[in-house]
Amino acid sequence: METFCGSRFWDSNLSIHTNNPDLTPCFQNTILAWIPSIYLWSALPFYLFYLKHNKRGYIVLSVLSRFKTLFGVLLWCVSWADLFYSFHELLQNRTPPPVYFVTPLIVGITVLLATLLIQYERLRGVQSSGVLIIFWFLSVLCAVGPFRSKIITTTAQGHVNERFRFTTFYMYFALIIIELILSCFKEKPPFFSPVNTDPNPCPELTSGFLSRLTFWWFTSMAILGYKRPLEDKDLWSLNEDDTSKIIVQQLSKEWDKEKAECKQKEDVTYMKKSNHVLNHVGDGPEEAEVLIRDKKHNRKPSFLKALLRTFGPYFLIGSFFKLIQDLLSFVNPQLLSVLIGFIKNKDAPAWWGFLIAASMFICAVLQTLMLHQHFQYCFVTGMRLRTGITGVIYRKSLVITNSAKRSSTVGEIVNLMSVDAQRFTDLMTFLNMLWSAPLQIFLALYFLWQTLGPSVLAGVAVMVLLIPFNSAIAMKTRAFQVALTTFAVYVSVDEKNILDAEKAFVSLSLFNILKFPLNMLPQVISNIAQTSVSLKRIQQFLSHDELDPNCVETKVIAPGNAISVTNATFSWGKELKPSLKDINLLVPSGALVAIVGHVGCGKSSLVSALLGEMEKLEGEVAVKGSVAYVPQQAWIQNATLKDNILFGQAPNEQKYQNVLEACALKTDLEVLPGGDQTEIGEKGINLSGGQRQRVSLARAVYSNSDIYLLDDPLSAVDSHVAKHIFDKVIGPDGVLKGKTRILVTHGISFLPQVDHIVVLADGKISEMGSYQDLLKQNKAFAEFLRNYALDEDIEEDEPTMLEEEEVLLAEDTLSIHTDLADNEPVTNEVRKQFLRQLSVISSEGGECPNKMSTKRRVCEKKPAEPPLPRKNLNEKLIQAETTETGTVKLAVFWQYVKAVGPVISLVICFLYCCQNAAAIGANVWLSDWTNEPVINGTQHNTAMRIGVYAALGLLQGLIVLICSFTLAMGGINAARTLHAALLENKFHTPQSFYDTTPTGRIINRFSKDIYVIDEVIPPTILMFLGTFFTSLSTMIVIIASTPLFAVVIVPLAILYFFVQRFYVATSRQLKRLESVSRSPIYSHFSETVSGASVIRAYRRVKSFVDISDLKMDENQKSYYPGIVSNRWLGVRVEFVGNCIVLFAALFAVIGKNSLNPGLVGLSVSYALQVTLSLNWMVRMTSELETNIVAVERIKEYSETETEAPWIIEGKSPPEDWPSKGELEFVNYSVRYRKGLDLVLKGLNLQVQGGEKIGIVGRTGAGKSSMTLCLFRILEAVKGEIKIDGVKISEIGLHDLRSRLTIIPQDPVLFSGTLRMNLDPFNKYSDEEIWKALELSHLKRFVSSQPSMLDYECSEGGENLSVGQRQLVCLARALLRKTRILILDEATAAIDLETDDLIQMTIRTQFEDCTVLTIAHRLNTIMDYTRVLVLDNGTIAEFDTPTSLIASKGIFYSMAKDAGLA
Repeated sequence: METFCGSRFWDSNLSIHTNNPDLTPCFQNTILAWIPSIYLWSALPFYLFYLKHNKRGYIVLSVLSRFKTLFGVLLWCVSWADLFYSFHELLQNRTPPPVYFVTPLIVGITVLLATLLIQYERLRGVQSSGVLIIFWFLSVLCAVGPFRSKIITTTAQGHVNERFRFTTFYMYFALIIIELILSCFKEKPPFFSPVNTDPNPCPELTSGFLSRLTFWWFTSMAILGYKRPLEDKDLWSLNEDDTSKIIVQQLSKEWDKEKAECKQKEDVTYMKKSNHVLNHVGDGPEEAEVLIRDKKHNRKPSFLKALLRTFGPYFLIGSFFKLIQDLLSFVNPQLLSVLIGFIKNKDAPAWWGFLIAASMFICAVLQTLMLHQHFQYCFVTGMRLRTGITGVIYRKSLVITNSAKRSSTVGEIVNLMSVDAQRFTDLMTFLNMLWSAPLQIFLALYFLWQTLGPSVLAGVAVMVLLIPFNSAIAMKTRAFQVALTTFAVYVSVDEKNILDAEKAFVSLSLFNILKFPLNMLPQVISNIAQTSVSLKRIQQFLSHDELDPNCVETKVIAPGNAISVTNATFSWGKELKPSLKDINLLVPSGALVAIVGHVGCGKSSLVSALLGEMEKLEGEVAVKGSVAYVPQQAWIQNATLKDNILFGQAPNEQKYQNVLEACALKTDLEVLPGGDQTEIGEKGINLSGGQRQRVSLARAVYSNSDIYLLDDPLSAVDSHVAKHIFDKVIGPDGVLKGKTRILVTHGISFLPQVDHIVVLADGKISEMGSYQDLLKQNKAFAEFLRNYALDEDIEEDEPTMLEEEEVLLAEDTLSIHTDLADNEPVTNEVRKQFLRQLSVISSEGGECPNKMSTKRRVCEKKPAEPPLPRKNLNEKLIQAETTETGTVKLAVFWQYVKAVGPVISLVICFLYCCQNAAAIGANVWLSDWTNEPVINGTQHNTAMRIGVYAALGLLQGLIVLICSFTLAMGGINAARTLHAALLENKFHTPQSFYDTTPTGRIINRFSKDIYVIDEVIPPTILMFLGTFFTSLSTMIVIIASTPLFAVVIVPLAILYFFVQRFYVATSRQLKRLESVSRSPIYSHFSETVSGASVIRAYRRVKSFVDISDLKMDENQKSYYPGIVSNRWLGVRVEFVGNCIVLFAALFAVIGKNSLNPGLVGLSVSYALQVTLSLNWMVRMTSELETNIVAVERIKEYSETETEAPWIIEGKSPPEDWPSKGELEFVNYSVRYRKGLDLVLKGLNLQVQGGEKIGIVGRTGAGKSSMTLCLFRILEAVKGEIKIDGVKISEIGLHDLRSRLTIIPQDPVLFSGTLRMNLDPFNKYSDEEIWKALELSHLKRFVSSQPSMLDYECSEGGENLSVGQRQLVCLARALLRKTRILILDEATAAIDLETDDLIQMTIRTQFEDCTVLTIAHRLNTIMDYTRVLVLDNGTIAEFDTPTSLIASKGIFYSMAKDAGLA
């Protein structure tokens, strides 16, 4: 080295053992000068690789860039000037040492490289270069030494040696400082980058390197959040790499690749097998090989692989940062030991101490920066995972087969998305602990071994033994127990072993490091176990069979036909028996085909088969053109009525109005609060059944498709509305004429007007043909018609043809009709009826100038009134969920404290104080012990020392145990109290609350919020108290040992307080925004799952996927700043912590002479821990404030108003009440909820016991409301109802409701066995249940099921047809058999024949009961005692059917429509 430099390389007298250190010129010229160059050249290949793959467009040459380049070139010139000067010296025959050639050459080339990098980065669109900032920083750092050294030498000598090199060095120094300053500024955003039309882009993309390192770019949001509560519009847009579009695309690609690979391998295996068999090469080993291979090959596609390929590389960057941080965390304990050594050595120069303090600080700051970079990468990976998994599941749920969908309920699928995807996010944070924990444990043990020798093993043994007791006690005091055992063993093994400060406190800080990985490892492992379960579930869902998109041919079809089915057999799942067999069907374009048949014969299945929803086992299906589908149970989205009808089509006002008119929705719009802007609740909760069905139909009509598949759309509407819809929409003259229409129907009356009728029986087509053909064939269908039609139904349909203005048409029509049915005996009858009808119409011509059929007038009975002025248009049914803003009120904390119990709360705080006192005591004792003088190489009283230390430790453990236990019990107790109150209230809440509150929101209270109170709040409080007291005790200890520290505490506390307030305000609001934007993802998802067939039929899958992605991105938009806010906080708070370390060390150095090593060890080792607890304290404050909101939300819902008490003591009616079944309404008025109009206005009526009353009226006339009043689901505004003379408002609700029976409009079934559905309280014997089933015509179906009465009904009875569900409700009513029976359109979804049998059943079984029937099919009530006609909430007519028909009022016109008058 000396020949190379021409002087000594290292001189410790010059550099270390002196009060004024300096470095040798040789060291300055070699090592110091080369460090920056070595760094840049080694980073170069990686950096170039990165730049090559990341192009963001180039940045226009700016002034900043020009200056940077100019100074770079100048630097190069300056460095090489030195080189040429050395050559100049050679020529002068003064031979300089080789170093003067090598160093300038290296430095020159390196700065030239840096200058070129500046330009290359500009071309690749890098706005701020970390690599170069670090390079310039290192250069400045390495030049500071020589800079000082040159000044010192010059001053000492009084003149300048080597003037030229002296000058160039100062120029060099000035230039690198300028470069460093310039490189901290960032360039303008790249040109040609994709045009960012973002209103609020995330500043992260354009922020500089330093800003990213310290998360400075987030500060603007923190300040904004502090000034006022954040709102949606303040959130930044997501970075493109985090959007669903990009992530889901990547993940899907990898998953498809994975599936394809597996499929390929399977195919390969089969090939191998078959070859073998063909060639008969039958030697042992080869064949064995194939078999082994087979076993291996047949693997399922692994979703994990797809995830690793998609997210792995990004995650690994984070792991790299974690590695650096782990290594750095072991530097400080080493520095601590050096510091204690320095305090002991009284002759050491002071600058050593300052250097040690500074190193501790720098090391801690680096650690902070690394750790938070690591966390940022982990959390972003977690967030992307959630986006990706959610997106993939959503896309999958739109294509899985029905049998796959049946294997998991909607709830389970939503769970995959919410719970299982969340597990991945939670795991990501700590996944690196899998390798990092063992590494940390290994390093800690290595250093401990070096300090204390084999005694460490005793401590480790205790640690391992304690792992099973992995509870709060162990957590808190594990490090302590270990330290105790280790020290005790160390001191007892050998008298010569002396516990001095260095050993004790270095070991303690190492044990503190050990604590974290040991606690985390078991947790990570259990997390991984949970996540692997989730992974399996998700993988299983993603591997479900998908619907075959090609099962329905859409391109090729026989000309002139719209639908053709040949020899096709369908089932609902590959493993199930076929539901449709040998179907042959040709539907010509533009035809209207009716499908009829009994309940459960496969009508809806046939429609599903045409949509491609069923498994096609054999045969061909072709459907040409776009399809519109109206399912039997209308699927309504939670959106405005208008959006439900438009369903993503472009709005066209004229067309829209026509559709509303045709689907008879005009009058409904006048009733709805916001017209067509009314928001419809989930599943259409605030529309009546009929309205839902008509909205669903309107959607189909508006879609203007080629083929219409209508699955019984007329069942849920009144007969005259059904007629209107048939005439105006479906029928030969409706809006859809000329389109291909397939209509599943139970209404016989429409059959004469359809082109073809398909009769289904038990999954086969039994007859097919036009109405007349079927009558001629005289088979079952004709028989059926004769029984039901009784010639009025034919006549009922004729006037519809007279909707034209001219009556003239009538004659032609008649003749046509005669041709059609010449040799039919019916014809004469028809002709008579027909002419009679005509005369009615013409005689009424006077009143009705445009000669419309009567029916039209019924529908539009009030065209003259101007439409009502709209109520407040934007009045939404479902109010947006309100987010609380601002700080959480102390009242809420007080509520929680009350729920826990105030005494318990005080006890807990007191115990925490004691525990920390014990901990401080133990450490002070230890510090005192280490200072005990050493006599003859040993310390005395070791036994006593160990004893006290152990006692204090055990006390600490005991207190922690009691404390955690008390807190846990208190927390559980509080949760139980709050949950009980909530549940109690919700069971008593009136119906109106459920109409205006989405179910999701209520369930959210019960699941999420209760979970928070149950499992999140108690540990958070535990952590908060723990960290609070730890931080407090640290301050006490440091001030006690170095009182000077008190000066620094105030500014640090102020800084800490500000950061904390900024953070808490912002982060709390972000959390709230996040949780509010989260539920729409799931509610939209469950909506999609239930409406998948409709979405597919209308070919809207793509746009629904887009909506889902948008909702996901909206959610991540508030989640991402939430993550960053934690990093922002972490960097700042840990900086405060690092300052505490710095000052604790500094004051120790300053007060070196008055301090003993034990105290220094104590205060610095406490300071090293404080960073973590400060950080967690803020976080826990925020967590607490965020989560305590759950108490508020639950409180809010446990105090909503309740309905009347269930049982009123002393007011119970007699046991046999109602014995007669008399009903009386006295001046009765009612409204749905406050602020709405009355639905029933001043009703007065009396019903005798045993009467049968039919209730009819237009949709929304108040028919269903009347039944709700009997059950007091709606409470009276004024007036009252009496049953057998008892005022129902005076008795308990249970007493009232258990004595009435209702068969509701929408049949309600619970998932469980059939028996449970029929007899939930196990009151009846099997015989009685079978009897009821027989009477409700379900016996055949139930007895054909293998499990009979234990037949499992799936969620909402999905595995029964709608008709069967209604029959189950009927059976339930038959079992209960009370005096008063209410039927609400109970037979709307049942074919006429079954309907008739049911009516028979009701007539015989409920002969002596009072029966109120809300009827759509008037023929069911024609033989009732009286009929009540409601109109707009008042009684229009009330009399026997015969006298009502005679009086020619509203009922007469309705009956005439139905062909009964």
